[in-house]
Amino acid sequence: MSTTTQDSVPTETGTAGAAAREGEGRAGQLGADLGLAREDLLEMYSLMAITRAIDERMWVLNRAGKIPFVISGQGHEGAQVGIAYPLRKGHDWMVPYYRSVASLITFGMTPREIMLAQFARAVDPSSGGRQMPGHYGTVDRQIVSVSSPVATQVLHATGIALASKMRGLDQVAITYLGEGSSNQGDFHEALNFAGIHKLPVVFVVENNGYAISVPMNLQSAVEDIAVRGAGYAMPGIIANGMEVLECYRIGKEAIDRARSGEGPTLIEAKVTRMTAHSSDDQQTKYRSAEDLEAGKGMDPLPRFRQQLLDAGVLDEPEEQRIAAESKKVVEDATDWAEEQVDPDPATAQAHVYADAPPARMDDPHWRSARFMGDGGALTAEQEA
Repeated sequence: MSTTTQDSVPTETGTAGAAAREGEGRAGQLGADLGLAREDLLEMYSLMAITRAIDERMWVLNRAGKIPFVISGQGHEGAQVGIAYPLRKGHDWMVPYYRSVASLITFGMTPREIMLAQFARAVDPSSGGRQMPGHYGTVDRQIVSVSSPVATQVLHATGIALASKMRGLDQVAITYLGEGSSNQGDFHEALNFAGIHKLPVVFVVENNGYAISVPMNLQSAVEDIAVRGAGYAMPGIIANGMEVLECYRIGKEAIDRARSGEGPTLIEAKVTRMTAHSSDDQQTKYRSAEDLEAGKGMDPLPRFRQQLLDAGVLDEPEEQRIAAESKKVVEDATDWAEEQVDPDPATAQAHVYADAPPARMDDPHWRSARFMGDGGALTAEQEA
């Protein structure tokens, strides 16, 4: 029996059909060494399926002129779901990047919340409709908002991890970025500081081989970003992004290591980018037909599906049910989000500048402060 709400990811909570019952003996073998039950495997597959359905719907909406921009995560879902699955929802912190929809869905963000960001509606929890699509975040779920300048989020994750350590908490911060972003100075500063102080943070570089149009060999002097971990006294691990359970194992080890006080880990997930960089890009201008065709063979979704079928965890009717329910949930999220109202134009400048705390205005030090360019302290007229 499955459970699905209007805005939930379809998950399996019991035995579905005789074929599934017959496969339980074999199903116990797949993922058993990782502590994963059959229900976990089906949930992970459902998370990947619904993320793909969301992604595909975004492209349809963009081509129909209903949303302005798409930046896809197709091909990244296996690594994202696998690595994020061991996190504690509502306890740990996630600092995503623009392709992180599968990570966000795994961490508790809902399809409706994702779609609100696409339509820039007033009730969008990411920014109230102020950010462009792909810039997700919600305070309630401890997901830090995506920033357009790449790699800035890596520093934020390190800062969160420092706070966790100073407060004696066992929270773990995890952050995601592309391999192109690993060449920014912020990446070095964040990993260096995290390594020095053994902070509870996991850095995940999703390497799809292209920084927009720039291939890996023109981005980095080394083939594997993971080797950089040695320079910061942290493990650097390569994960095959096509293998969901491998990503889960590596992610869990890194998260457990951080939580136990052993410090940070750098994970490089080798993934494929199955679409153009974004809806404003034409990748056939810089990728050969052979390269694009090879990328299709690295799709983690059908690969994981076949693993589950072979192990008897999944059968064809169950697979069809998950696909149908994923489509239904995304349709509901899309229709509902599209019906929500736009932000009030009068609030356009809200959340741009922080309001000065009123208590500071009564502080003698505040009244006598000199401000750059003001020529001195405030006059009585200015204070009034």
